[in-house]
Amino acid sequence: MPDSPAEVSYRRPTALAVFLIIAGLIGVWAAFMLTVDKFHLLEDPNAQLSCNFSVLVGCAKNLNSWQGSLLGFPNPILGLGGWTATIAVGAGLLANRARFARWYWIAFNVGVLLALVLVIFLITQSITVLNVLCPWCMVTWLVTIPTFWAVTLYNLKEGNIPVPERARRVFRTLYGWVPLITIVCYAIVAILAQIQLDWIHRAFV
Repeated sequence: MPDSPAEVSYRRPTALAVFLIIAGLIGVWAAFMLTVDKFHLLEDPNAQLSCNFSVLVGCAKNLNSWQGSLLGFPNPILGLGGWTATIAVGAGLLANRARFARWYWIAFNVGVLLALVLVIFLITQSITVLNVLCPWCMVTWLVTIPTFWAVTLYNLKEGNIPVPERARRVFRTLYGWVPLITIVCYAIVAILAQIQLDWIHRAFV
């Protein structure tokens, strides 16, 4: 059966799909490692975790804090579910030739937005309150930030999030700048951490 006009005109976002799968795998890995470390702490509060390197760099303080269990259970459990869903979306994009429904994209975008809000909160708490850098947490930060920008700008440029055509043209351009936008976000976090924690001097001097 020949493809419908909508299917012919639809260009599958292969690059986005591959990125979501890779980001999801990295996110699941980080969440899994944090979950394992949390189990170790539950068994032995004095356990030596593989992610504990120094007073500045470690996971235990984050996992034992109230910030590490915002909903009454360890945050990494949210990561296991959320990143698995991200992998599923990426795989679905590769497997399906038809467009996902608008509501599907909006729901996914709400999910990555909530993930970013949570990450911003945890970054702030880690840097300004706990005064520690959690390695597996930082891996989560590294993939959450570009995932938010990639998904959001894709939805804006494709019209899944309704915006005027002129704005869509702007977002089409910005979509190609996701790597640069991500690097800028990383730099902001690094600068804030340096101001608060002096991590460069403490880590390398």
